[in-house]
Amino acid sequence: MSLHRLDRATTALLVVDIQERLMTAMESAACERMVRRSVALIAGARALGLPIAVTEQYPKGLGPTVAPVRDAVPNFSPIEKVSFSCVSDALVAAFQGRRQILLCGAETHVCVFQTARDLAARGLTAFLCADAVLSRTEEDRRVGLELCRGEGAVVTCVEAALFDLLGRAGTPEFKAVSAAVK
Repeated sequence: MSLHRLDRATTALLVVDIQERLMTAMESAACERMVRRSVALIAGARALGLPIAVTEQYPKGLGPTVAPVRDAVPNFSPIEKVSFSCVSDALVAAFQGRRQILLCGAETHVCVFQTARDLAARGLTAFLCADAVLSRTEEDRRVGLELCRGEGAVVTCVEAALFDLLGRAGTPEFKAVSAAVK
């Protein structure tokens, strides 16, 4: 099997720190796009039956997850953290043996990068959706993408990842994913 081929049976989604106060530090149009693409990714992951986890970095300081993301995740129950990496034994256990982890969230060069690095250290492959990650500056985002790639992450985008997981059209999941990415 190709390392770059996503498989529903082995894939999970991790939504990293898309929090209210952190998002106010971002350029507004870029932030709006990242949140919109993350919500589309969540909707597609739900349609495909993937496990979904959401993290919040120090919510007392950075606030809760933004409403569009919170509302998109059924039974919303974020994992609070103070370490920059999201990877923990509990998180890996929650993914039920899934080896491919789709990533979206913030910030690309800090929490997303350190998470991708720690996933690789555990033998898991991060699939980083470049259109659903953000940093305060485009340069930091770009550097974060390169750092993740250097740790073995596959850089993809929301549509590429979801349609790779689908594999074909003409299914109820295809209709749901198509509607999510419009």
